[in-house]
Amino acid sequence: MNKYVNGVLVAMTDAEIAEYNASLPTDAQLTARKWEGVRTERNVKLSATDWRASSDLTLSDAWKTYRQALRDITTQSDPSNITWPTEPS
Repeated sequence: MNKYVNGVLVAMTDAEIAEYNASLPTDAQLTARKWEGVRTERNVKLSATDWRASSDLTLSDAWKTYRQALRDITTQSDPSNITWPTEPS
């Protein structure tokens, strides 16, 4: 690996390479960040439908199913390949 020092490309020492590699996130950390993003998007989608669940409206079965599918989104196995439910019309 190389680095720039005062505009000159120089080789990194073994210690510098080890320090750099130690600073990289682990696969588990990367996956956790992806799930965090999925949950954030899920929460936005749920929030956008909250008004349909207010006490003076009757929530249709289609909307109940959609909202439950959003809540269950984290049971999928791959945060990089989420199958989002289709919002009822």
